[in-house]
Amino acid sequence: MLKTTFDDKMLERIIDASMIYMCACPAQVAREILDMRQLYNYQQNCINSGPLNIEVHQVIAEAVRSNHFTMEIALDKILTIENWDRETLEMPEGLRILRDSILSDL
Repeated sequence: MLKTTFDDKMLERIIDASMIYMCACPAQVAREILDMRQLYNYQQNCINSGPLNIEVHQVIAEAVRSNHFTMEIALDKILTIENWDRETLEMPEGLRILRDSILSDL
């Protein structure tokens, strides 16, 4: 079982908010975390389905577990650096203003 800081709904909310406000970095990290969870679950199903290549699936699952932990820490730091609202997981007003300024210069 993967230890998580952000549940899937929280990650989807970050992805949605990032895309609305054209800030792809938090969305990319959140998407990678979701993808890692899918890969981890797939490996667990393979491990549980029989002895064929159990060691291979265990190696993959352990790598995912380690990387998942690291990426959740990274996402937490990104949200802190960018001052995201942790209750609503909405992007801060300052980033929205910056986005609007960049778009108006185009």
